[in-house]
Amino acid sequence: MATQSSGVRKIVSAAKGTLAAVSGSLSTRSTRHRRRAVLAQQHRLHFDLICKAMDDPALAAVLDTYETDVPLEKQRQFLFANALYINALYFHRIGAMTRAELYGHLRVMCQNEVFREYWEATRHHRKSLPEASEEYALGLMMDDLIQELLDADTDEWWVVGEPPEQSA
Repeated sequence: MATQSSGVRKIVSAAKGTLAAVSGSLSTRSTRHRRRAVLAQQHRLHFDLICKAMDDPALAAVLDTYETDVPLEKQRQFLFANALYINALYFHRIGAMTRAELYGHLRVMCQNEVFREYWEATRHHRKSLPEASEEYALGLMMDDLIQELLDADTDEWWVVGEPPEQSA
């Protein structure tokens, strides 16, 4: 009888362990799902706000935090450049794009002069980012990429720079 009791306890203990592991896995998956949903909602809101500012000069003026005077048409272009950049970051954040893939995508965006002007005009915005943040690291990656592209001795821009290690 004692042996049966011990066996039952082991089975119950194993079942509890399995249940806890499954529960933890579901909780982690649920947390990831909620995080993605919040990111998607935030991304949609950001895009809606940027679109409104591109359509209405009075709203665009609210986002005019450049250190120099930027004509309205250029501001609209900068807002669109920001929307493109944030869209790429969003895909990276939800796991749809690795950092190396993001690098390749940004390398294409950096071929555009207006985008490079936007990046330079918003340099002071990135100074407030905490150095430990992912966005700070991505900003440095972008700064390095632009500099490497400008310094390159080749027209083959797609081979310029060293993509980061394959990681999420």
